[in-house]
Amino acid sequence: MAHVASIVYRPKNTGRPQDRYERVPADRVRLVEFRGIEGDMKGSSTSRQLNVMCAETLAELGAEGFQVAPGEMGEQIVLAGLDPAALAEGTHIKLGESVIKVGILRTGCARFEMIQGKLRELAKGRLGVLATVVTGGEVAVGDAVEVLAATT
Repeated sequence: MAHVASIVYRPKNTGRPQDRYERVPADRVRLVEFRGIEGDMKGSSTSRQLNVMCAETLAELGAEGFQVAPGEMGEQIVLAGLDPAALAEGTHIKLGESVIKVGILRTGCARFEMIQGKLRELAKGRLGVLATVVTGGEVAVGDAVEVLAATT
């Protein structure tokens, strides 16, 4: 059964270290409609509300030498047991009490390359997706993940 494997976020009023992404683990968070994780520095009204990845993809990247501990790839929510193809743009996915809408593929940036010490092209198409929160609510590690529908 697909489930939430990991949640991390960047608390507001934290620094921005040059050598890593600032992330703290959480067992439970509240997703805020059209904002992201409550209290997260990235929480905004843009399409970059959440960075979502699959655990299986992280395991592949880890085997290739990427740093993949929670938050090290810049992700916030990791889903396990979900076919990465389910993360197609427009798909609605239920996480705990919340529903997210999958947006575009995440591409990485120069900061990603500097932190990882690897070219982003080596992870092309495998850095997860950007998603928006369409229904707010609590999400916890271990919560079931359900693919609801794809929309345009």
